[in-house]
Amino acid sequence: MIRVVIADDHTILREGLRQLLGSSPDIEVAGEAADGHEVMARVREATFDVLLLDMSMPGKSGIELIKQVKAERPKLRVLVLSMHEEAQYAVRALKAGASGYLTKDSAANLLVTALRKVAGGGAFISAEVAEQLALGAMPDIAGPPHERLSDREFEVFQLLVAGTTVTDIAARLSLSSKTVSTHKARMMEKLGVDNQADLVRYAMRHGLTGDTAP
Repeated sequence: MIRVVIADDHTILREGLRQLLGSSPDIEVAGEAADGHEVMARVREATFDVLLLDMSMPGKSGIELIKQVKAERPKLRVLVLSMHEEAQYAVRALKAGASGYLTKDSAANLLVTALRKVAGGGAFISAEVAEQLALGAMPDIAGPPHERLSDREFEVFQLLVAGTTVTDIAARLSLSSKTVSTHKARMMEKLGVDNQADLVRYAMRHGLTGDTAP
């Protein structure tokens, strides 16, 4: 039996995922979490095999949450469920410790297959993501500038593109405004942009808009 915890801040989506998994006799939903704090509570208290994790939840979320989960329970398998189709999001999640990456658009058809593969010790990724991981291992092949951002810089990038102010980003990420401003300056330098409008244009050009909350 594969025991799964569903982590998503939308009650309707959690219920839909629970119903979807309910038709599989080898999968049991062992719990739910609506934010990063609840995720860590389940990780510390419950016994389960796979964390089905939304990348965009209130509180601690995204890459930092994956890293914290894996730090406390290294053997726990994490399958990321995200609105982002751009391979860069998947690559960062996998490098942080996730075992698989699935977009919400494809969940209805692939979720059970992905969970079984991840629970069995395998990885579930698309061919495009596999290619990006392979290219990343080749130092002579240069990728787009955003691939050179640190995880924190990429997180700040996402929030800025979504229209979040530096002050609000600082509150959301539990950082000082000065630290966020430093990340912003370094990020914009790496991307070669000078202002917010250029930043948004860069995101649109590279398909990094949409559900931009990390």
